[in-house]
Amino acid sequence: MLRSLPKIDRARRAGPRCLRHAPAPLALAGLLGLLGLLVHSLPAAAQEGGDLEAQILYAWHNADLRRLQELHDNLIATEQAGQAGAAVRYHLAHADYRLALLRRDEDHDAAGSALGECIDQLAPLIDSGSPSSDTLALQAICHVELASLRRLQAALLRARARDRLDRAVRLDPANPRVRLAQALLRLRTAPPGAPSPPELAQAADLFEREPATREDAPGWGHADAFLLLGRELRLHGDELGARNWIEKALIAAPDFRAAQAELALLRR
Repeated sequence: MLRSLPKIDRARRAGPRCLRHAPAPLALAGLLGLLGLLVHSLPAAAQEGGDLEAQILYAWHNADLRRLQELHDNLIATEQAGQAGAAVRYHLAHADYRLALLRRDEDHDAAGSALGECIDQLAPLIDSGSPSSDTLALQAICHVELASLRRLQAALLRARARDRLDRAVRLDPANPRVRLAQALLRLRTAPPGAPSPPELAQAADLFEREPATREDAPGWGHADAFLLLGRELRLHGDELGARNWIEKALIAAPDFRAAQAELALLRR
């Protein structure tokens, strides 16, 4: 369902309409000016990402709550305008999930509300009868994280997460986001000191084979899986392996603040 996510910069690719029929000297001058503007703006474009998902990830990696909230509110406005298609709902759920992660430590109620919104946004896509494995994986993750905040509902929420993941595995067993969601579920329910779930290493391996940016599929999860595996290795005493995966997380997302903090722990 969501194998084609909307890009926000397609309209710019064709170039300004006024240059198409301009005389050659004027067109050339205009083109040179346009190239100058593009070159000047390349660093910012590379950092912020060309599509909405990349911008959500960039805000998440930088722990930029203000920017992430702004992207979320823009999506809400789109939804309220009656344009809440599958892609809008998916992006909005993803933004809710990232907002919850940034707010979790300081405001459990706000984080829980965002995770509830993530689940609700994806419900119509899942109830449609033909959800993608990525839709199922994202809602499962939101169930898992919400269960860690609402203990009285934890058993029910985790059962729903397992149901979504069982369906996602049947659809696409090689989807790295599905493996990541399975690993998160196991990590949240494992006793202290338990071995790392095998799904985490599987997810990292699958992410290494998948491009971080694709036009035909979601592209989030690379840095998250690498960081989570690195953190688990550090906690189990494998500092060399931990450094390797945390550095891979920073290669995937150079401004990932959580990965920077984790690497600093290894340098002490």
